[in-house]
Amino acid sequence: MASGRHRHFVNDPQNLVEEALEGFELAHRHLVRWNRDPSFVVRSEAPAQPKVALVSGGGSGHEPLHVGFVGTGMLDAAVPGAIFASPAGFQIEQATRMVASELGALYVVKNYTGDVLNFQMAAELVAGEIEVASVVTNDDVAVQDSLYTAGR
Repeated sequence: MASGRHRHFVNDPQNLVEEALEGFELAHRHLVRWNRDPSFVVRSEAPAQPKVALVSGGGSGHEPLHVGFVGTGMLDAAVPGAIFASPAGFQIEQATRMVASELGALYVVKNYTGDVLNFQMAAELVAGEIEVASVVTNDDVAVQDSLYTAGR
């Protein structure tokens, strides 16, 4: 394609994220498993020994951004939100419960207001049961000083 743009078929725009996740799972069953309700992607095989679980996520629309990092030596879970919207706190909570060992979990959070708030909410939901630490990245430079967004 000379224009450099990629094209693909969309069966139903209302199901775009679910269809993308289903296709990703089908193509990579040896690496990942898609939990449908609530929606998140985890490694298909648990680590051989207990380790701190790595969990990340964010709005969909850049696939396979988050789920593409799930695998051995990488993320244990990725939690996709709707198109350009953060995943909900309960999604992150459930993903954390599925992958965390007695060593706890580390959240890798993009510096976007919705992601920061919802990952923080998930950490509060599992507090006292699972130890969680977070690292907030500084990658979202597209909205710096923007009049149209809540924050980086």
